[in-house]
Amino acid sequence: MNAIYTAEAIATGAGRNGRTRTDDGQVDFALAAPKALGGSGEGTNPEQLFAAGYAACFHSALQLVAREAKADLGDSSVGAKVGLGRNDNGGFSLQVTLEVVVPGLSQDEAQALADKAHQVCPYSNAVQGNIDVSVMVSDD
Repeated sequence: MNAIYTAEAIATGAGRNGRTRTDDGQVDFALAAPKALGGSGEGTNPEQLFAAGYAACFHSALQLVAREAKADLGDSSVGAKVGLGRNDNGGFSLQVTLEVVVPGLSQDEAQALADKAHQVCPYSNAVQGNIDVSVMVSDD
């Protein structure tokens, strides 16, 4: 692959209880483990950052395939839920649910676009075969 853009970020401190920052300073967050993992919950965490990035990237992919199909997405949105759990090897794994909302299109039309976006989205391609990803179309 010949990269057309490269993002850079660094994490410092105590991992989930440290800080993360991009090289341009546009992202600069205190990190804190969520309460569910025994942390304070008083900062963002890697799963939230992944969810935000995946939702935005998938929405862009959805817009791309909709333009190609000459479909009007209207006031569409994509939500991402990223779950963290133990795997069978003693480590941790992620699971993702993407919820796509496309008002004005039928369930079948919206699902077809979402399925196509799942083939195009760089995040989807990066995690393919590595984590479970569910893409569902919702009315709201």
